[in-house]
Amino acid sequence: MTMRASPRHFPRVGSAGAAALAAGGAGVAEGRGRPAPLQDETLGVASVPSQWRSVQGIRGETKSCQTAGIATAEASAQARTHADAQVQTEAPEEPAAMAPVSQYDTLRLEAFLRRVEAMVIRELNNNWQSHAFDGYEVNWTEQQQTVSCLHTLVYPLAQGQGLHVTGISWNSTGSVLACAYGRLDDGDWSTLKAYVCTWNLDRQGLNPQQPSVVVEVPSAVMCLAFHPTQPSHIAGGLYSGEVLVWDMSRPEDPLLWRTGLTDDTHTDPVYQVLWLPEPRHSHRFQVLSAATDGKVLLWRGSGAGQLRLAKGFALAVQQLPRSTKLKKPPRGETEVGVTSVAFSSFDSSLFVLGTEGGFPLKCSLASEAAALTRMPSSVPLRAPVQFTFSPHGGPVYSVSCSPFHRNLFLSAGTDGHVHLYSMLQAQPLTSLQLSHKYLFAVRWSPVRPLVFAAASGEGDVQLFDLQKSSQKPTVSITQTQDGSPVYCLEFNSQQTQLLAAGDAKGMVKVWQLSTAFTEQGPREAEDLDQLAAEIAT
Repeated sequence: MTMRASPRHFPRVGSAGAAALAAGGAGVAEGRGRPAPLQDETLGVASVPSQWRSVQGIRGETKSCQTAGIATAEASAQARTHADAQVQTEAPEEPAAMAPVSQYDTLRLEAFLRRVEAMVIRELNNNWQSHAFDGYEVNWTEQQQTVSCLHTLVYPLAQGQGLHVTGISWNSTGSVLACAYGRLDDGDWSTLKAYVCTWNLDRQGLNPQQPSVVVEVPSAVMCLAFHPTQPSHIAGGLYSGEVLVWDMSRPEDPLLWRTGLTDDTHTDPVYQVLWLPEPRHSHRFQVLSAATDGKVLLWRGSGAGQLRLAKGFALAVQQLPRSTKLKKPPRGETEVGVTSVAFSSFDSSLFVLGTEGGFPLKCSLASEAAALTRMPSSVPLRAPVQFTFSPHGGPVYSVSCSPFHRNLFLSAGTDGHVHLYSMLQAQPLTSLQLSHKYLFAVRWSPVRPLVFAAASGEGDVQLFDLQKSSQKPTVSITQTQDGSPVYCLEFNSQQTQLLAAGDAKGMVKVWQLSTAFTEQGPREAEDLDQLAAEIAT
């Protein structure tokens, strides 16, 4: 069966249709095909009560809390009982009544003054012309005479091998002390492993048995010297004849320069090294070395880690000035073995050598005379000797030029004597026997013109003050209890109260000097000049 829907036609709504709609839509159903007019109708209010409020009201609870009771207490304090006191100064005394001028006997006073006038004027003139107190300076500080041991430094590994302290040196700041370990007795020590150690004495927690830096050296170290301005550079001379320079600020690789074993190298042990400023470049320094092969050499560092020979001197017996009677050398021997060097503080080219023959030599770096030697060398060797002094009774182990007088120097030798020489005469000005054994070192004080120290083979350090006595030491310090020799000593030029000494027991002792050895007395420099002038004439 087929159903067909017929379309419904809606009337077009225009202005008329709108009016009919406004009249009411009820009439649409009244007539067939016509809509009824719309009518307004008012209905009752419908309300829906909230179930949520009633439920929440049922669940609501009232709670409260209360803190614990607070305890309170009252306290009071009362100040201590005090009392008032008063003081009263003594009643001022009335000044003594001055007698009227008219009450003095002016005639008698005038007569007294006339009577003593000539005597007072005479005494005043005598005082004016007197020189009793010329140069006198009042020293308000109380001098102390004691000398105390401040540090005892030792490297146990070197001491266990029986090594000696062969050399010591203070760095340019005066705070670091370097120590060379080797052997000075008879034997072949060329292959002996040795050490160079440094201690920083200003470091907190100083361990006297643990050096700040330790450098192992393949041959015995015979001497060493700190650089004058570089506080970490040290030059050292070896038993093998080599000269080395270390930079102690590089403990992993401290070796800076070395001479190596060439034709220029010393063939005997090097007994002293020094730093010298270059003539035209005072900020640059060369290393001077002296050995018992009779050569004094000047080395300059190069960028390749090598010390290259810059200038050389050789000492031949036949070229020594005959200033005094010298022992005839053994047959065939021509070289003069050098054991020590000291430079003048007033002339940078003037220096003194101590020799194995026992005679000090006055030398000059400016010498141009050729040395009579067959020793090989890459530079011409010169003959430096200008003057020969009267000898000791044995080899001279140490020389020291005075920092306060241009002509005075000291020498110490195996005869146990210290000689005081003037550059102007061959004979010593005075000779002091300080030991019945060897004397290994002598040094002038850097601050006291008349004070020097000497190290003896009997285990003591002797301090001399020539202002007090010219025959016996002012203080004798026991360095070693068993009398082992003291091989080296050095004053500290920066911290002038310190003196270091090294011995055959492998120990370095730092002595603190009293003010009696560090404070210059009145007219002390003048007394040194007078001593040199009086004896020399």
